[in-house]
Amino acid sequence: MNVVVWNENRHEKTNQVVSDIYPKGIHGAIKDFLNEEDLHVKTATLDEPEHGLTDEVLNETDVLVWWGHKAHGEVADEVVEKVHKRVLEGMGLVVLHSGHFSKIFKKLMGTTCDLKWREADDKERMWVVDPSHPITEGLGEYIELEKEEMYGEHFDIPTPDQLIFISWFEGGEVFRSGATFQRGKGRIFYFRPGHETYPTYYNKEVQTVIKNGVKWVNNANTPTHRYGNAKPLETISDKE
Repeated sequence: MNVVVWNENRHEKTNQVVSDIYPKGIHGAIKDFLNEEDLHVKTATLDEPEHGLTDEVLNETDVLVWWGHKAHGEVADEVVEKVHKRVLEGMGLVVLHSGHFSKIFKKLMGTTCDLKWREADDKERMWVVDPSHPITEGLGEYIELEKEEMYGEHFDIPTPDQLIFISWFEGGEVFRSGATFQRGKGRIFYFRPGHETYPTYYNKEVQTVIKNGVKWVNNANTPTHRYGNAKPLETISDKE
């Protein structure tokens, strides 16, 4: 499976706290733990030509992992269109944390994808609400994070195909922190944790979810359906 971890890689260049936590960048930290699996993992960042997502790269990508925050508007519309096309064709997409506001996620959802938020070192308890789903394999009843940014409802997304996690925060808010969607042939998994000033991506349970999510959205072997003008199907009487 070919996986590309995309990160705008801006906080790491401007915020010492972030660069201290993620010296290889958030994309590098995610790549490191995905490399523990039987995956071929590359990274791409915003400031590369075509944001690192050339036609050649995208055509070879089975799963794209996306992290963005402060530079959503700098992502070229032409690249968004190419990624959107590949998702419809069957490329899996895992959207992390503030990637909910990325151009590609909003385009795929067809909504604002807005929400409430608070940076206040909140404790988060993320409950598994679908323990039968493959994305939750290896987890207990919940994941607890001592410090995370709060995201709260209402989260302006379409009703998910499957709701996997619901978070509770110290301020009393709740949030749909893990949800799946399908667009065309492409599977999409949104997973909320991962604020840049916390070491969330070193948490083993968070890593387990992302590993499971990458494997679940991989849909490369799904056959392509034929569209367009069709001849009448052979009927029973024709066979007789």
